[in-house]
Amino acid sequence: MKRLILMLLVLSAVGFGQNLQTHYDMSDDRAYVTTTLEMFKPDGLGSTFFFVDFDYADGAERSSASTAYWELSRMFNVPGVKGLAAGLQYNDGLNSFGGFGNVWLAGLEYPVNLKIVTLVSSLWLRDAEGQDPNLQLTFVWYKPLLSGKVAFSGFVDVWGQNNADFDAQGTEAQWVFLTEPQLWYNVNDRIAVGGEVEISQNFVFGADDALKVYPTLALKWTF
Repeated sequence: MKRLILMLLVLSAVGFGQNLQTHYDMSDDRAYVTTTLEMFKPDGLGSTFFFVDFDYADGAERSSASTAYWELSRMFNVPGVKGLAAGLQYNDGLNSFGGFGNVWLAGLEYPVNLKIVTLVSSLWLRDAEGQDPNLQLTFVWYKPLLSGKVAFSGFVDVWGQNNADFDAQGTEAQWVFLTEPQLWYNVNDRIAVGGEVEISQNFVFGADDALKVYPTLALKWTF
């Protein structure tokens, strides 16, 4: 959902669009390439969005795809309340060990103007396979800088889940924190260079409750 809102903010001026991002993860325990294909399209009722991620880290000579993940979202404008939307989202993915388990989300979003930046705030009912239903809170921002040559964007997700990775907390439940701030320099209308920093807690399997930080360098092509 965070990507949906972000693309809505970025692409509202042009109607619809799609982009391909290529990220190189610079952390020692990753050090592989990830590609992200995104598409956003508004219409009279709301908007449709999807993205597909592939990690290329199978360990073979050419580093073929090892992990796939995708999200598909549909938002509907709420009549009579400007900026308010209701939506559904489906998430799924798999790697060489098997499927991640699908996730369904349903909820509301509303933009909050903080003067220096607009935070699109969302509250979702989250139903993940193998988990008890829980809540997810999402904040998304997009801030153009230097007359649009630089863009600072990103999201923050917080959701509750059962202790899925059996970490050292010794509790049956945990909160998951995930944020991915991005900084892009727009070379022209189509090409941007930059990267992101993934910061998370209770998100990476096997990390216990340690705070994990994964920076990337990236290239983006909008077409």
